[in-house]
Amino acid sequence: MTSPRVAVWRNGAATAVSPDEPVVTAFDLGLGRGDGVFESALVAGGATPHLDDHLTRLRRSAGILGIAHPGDDAVRAVVATAVEGWPADVEGACRVFLTRGLGEGTPPTLLALLAAVPAETLRQRTAGISVVTLSLGIPADFRAGAPWLLGGAKTLSYAVNMAAGRHAHSVGADDVVFTSLEDRVLEGPTSTVVWATGGTLHTPPVETGILAGTTQARLFARAEADGWPTAVTAGTVADLHAADAVWLLSGIRGAAPVTRLDGVERGDTGLSARVRELLAR
Repeated sequence: MTSPRVAVWRNGAATAVSPDEPVVTAFDLGLGRGDGVFESALVAGGATPHLDDHLTRLRRSAGILGIAHPGDDAVRAVVATAVEGWPADVEGACRVFLTRGLGEGTPPTLLALLAAVPAETLRQRTAGISVVTLSLGIPADFRAGAPWLLGGAKTLSYAVNMAAGRHAHSVGADDVVFTSLEDRVLEGPTSTVVWATGGTLHTPPVETGILAGTTQARLFARAEADGWPTAVTAGTVADLHAADAVWLLSGIRGAAPVTRLDGVERGDTGLSARVRELLAR
């Protein structure tokens, strides 16, 4: 029941297909050009509790790229088709892809993939991760004035992100924090950076062109309601080293505490338990 699943939007309806059945043409621009957007939604208890946040961000990403959006009902339908009957005791990752299809005058391609969350991802939630910082080679505010760089969009053009992850693994780390030329903290290849200092939770400003984190937004809303102050801060790598705790947040992994940063061991002063409790509410 936890074998990978695929659902596609065809002729105005969501259809489940075999994972080994072809679902896109080789001429699809999402495949040939990376011209598309995506979201990854957690499946827990046999449902997608945070899907609305992902629907909002998918619409925003599609708007930035100028890709026709088939509507939230279509996205909900392919997700529901993929998730139907998924075991409640198995966490899943449902990835929704929306591409430009064959181009001008043709409908977009919409599909959803579902698979169990890998054991290593689950382990990192509590065991933590080792992280290295890597520069993106641009000033922190550059993407704000360069819309062609698609800042803030969750696109299929993830080759650099994946290369960064491979580099991290090659030097004995699990993940990456991207930085600007000024050594300012930006984001992870697949995550949002959050750190705690002086009784306040911090995260970088989205004006730098980073992706707005759905999990980070949910954490900050619940932290504020719980009396834990939050702030949007133009932090640096030095701020991360000096912080009481650092996490990489994403929809599937949750909040992974950083246990080593650029080779330096670090703790979380016991704050990760509180973060996990807030996200579990």
